[in-house]
Amino acid sequence: MRWLKLTVTYDGGRYAGWQVQPQESTVQGVLETVWQSITQETVRVTVAGRTDAGVHAIGQVVAVGTTSLLSNHDLRRALNAKLPDDIAVIAIDDAPPQFHATHDAISKLYRYQIHNSRIPTVFDRQFTWHVPRPLDAEAMHRAGQALVGRHDFSSFESSGSPRPDPVRTLFRLDVTRESAPLCDQITIEVEGDGFLYNMVRSIVGTLVPIGLGNRPSEWAAEVLAVRDRRRAGQTAPPHGLFLVRVQY
Repeated sequence: MRWLKLTVTYDGGRYAGWQVQPQESTVQGVLETVWQSITQETVRVTVAGRTDAGVHAIGQVVAVGTTSLLSNHDLRRALNAKLPDDIAVIAIDDAPPQFHATHDAISKLYRYQIHNSRIPTVFDRQFTWHVPRPLDAEAMHRAGQALVGRHDFSSFESSGSPRPDPVRTLFRLDVTRESAPLCDQITIEVEGDGFLYNMVRSIVGTLVPIGLGNRPSEWAAEVLAVRDRRRAGQTAPPHGLFLVRVQY
């Protein structure tokens, strides 16, 4: 058996998340079904990040063990020929024996996009959160620096899928604004060694009230310190979130 590393991109809008679920269409379910139709292998892949319903990926990483004699190039071509048009395999590379996409990851980079304008966006509405009131991106960036480093992120973990250890390390958190006629886009990038359930969306939902001027910049640090999800902001909508890159 040989081990492969697949880099996959997808629009998560019509899927119930990454992970296989009974009676639901998921990205994993579609990928494994197509893999079986090509190789006649029943596989259970591992993945770098189990994205939730509606969340997208630019550079998701999937690991699979296979006995197929097809080349990586031919496998990629065959998969893309059969996958739906909202899922694509960007690359297939050889991987070390027993490569595990989750456990072997060193860091993950997530990006959240906010359409900050009174006028709703037509073409990007499925990939941005529309916040019509002006946001102070600089205040959001300053507040976010309190979250960089190794901390207990219990305040930013939604119930439903608790991890036994809520301690994670954020390497960076950047909030930037890109201005264009009639609209601004706020981009929040968060890179860390791992993330709790809905952690990035909870961070975004906490930074937005600061950007609106409803909370002081110090609020993010206060929320982190209390380790209580009820004290943080809302969970931002899923459709603005992208898994951008995974490092090994």
